[in-house]
Amino acid sequence: MGKDHGISIDYGAQVRRVLVVTLFLNVAVALSKVAYGFATNSVAMLSDGFHSFFDGTSNVVGLVGIWIASHPPDERHPYGHKKYETMFTVIIAVMLFLTCIEILKKVYRSLTSSHEVEVTTVSFAIMILTLAVNTAVARYEMKKGRQLGSEFLIADAKHTKSDILASVAVIASLVLSRMGYTQADAVVSLVITFFIARIGYQIVRDASSILVDTVCINTKAIESVVCGVEGVQGCHDIRTRGSQNAIYLDLHVCVDGRLPTEVSHGIADRIEQAVRDAFPSVVDIVVHVEPEAEK
Repeated sequence: MGKDHGISIDYGAQVRRVLVVTLFLNVAVALSKVAYGFATNSVAMLSDGFHSFFDGTSNVVGLVGIWIASHPPDERHPYGHKKYETMFTVIIAVMLFLTCIEILKKVYRSLTSSHEVEVTTVSFAIMILTLAVNTAVARYEMKKGRQLGSEFLIADAKHTKSDILASVAVIASLVLSRMGYTQADAVVSLVITFFIARIGYQIVRDASSILVDTVCINTKAIESVVCGVEGVQGCHDIRTRGSQNAIYLDLHVCVDGRLPTEVSHGIADRIEQAVRDAFPSVVDIVVHVEPEAEK
């Protein structure tokens, strides 16, 4: 027996609201960095700007992904569409890796041709301002992601965090370029590439854990809760899968074999309620009731 609650409409609406806010801020940040990066011939600043554009693009991807994931279970998808959210987090990682390739291309052209960066006070002002905006966006998105249990928002916050690290590196390159170190711009771009690739790897690693059904809850903790229900004589074969805010659980429990079916069913209902009370993220529970062998 079990009950699939899927993903609430309210959850999808809340996540989409967060993504719309961050989309607006990310696009504003990206436009300012790309425009001034072109104007001053700064590869590092331009690369950081393109990275910010990918932040905005990932927000759009997220809006589509969350909309799909919020659809209720249907005949073809009896477990719901939740994994679409996880799949779309992988798309963010792919976009990050593509960003790395583009930056490396620009670094190569910078190192193999004449390249002079114009460093102005406006350059520093733009980078410091966008750094402050990105920091606020990352904190806001991470906070909401943890509150809602959204792996996409958490992944997107990490994406924005990589933008913060990149912006710090760009500021360093501007300082070094002004001091006369002409290759600083290209070197810092390589550092930015490393940070972006590292974040991409972390997102793929976390998403993979969900897609391959890694254990979500400690089985000993579940066993403790289940065995505390009156009438349960044993518990085994506990399996969990899913994501932070949508965990699926099935388990076997042993009861007195002489009990009527109706009573055994009542025990299973109490087990479901006890598990949901202890682990609110569990959205579906299947309890297999078995008669305890007489000793």
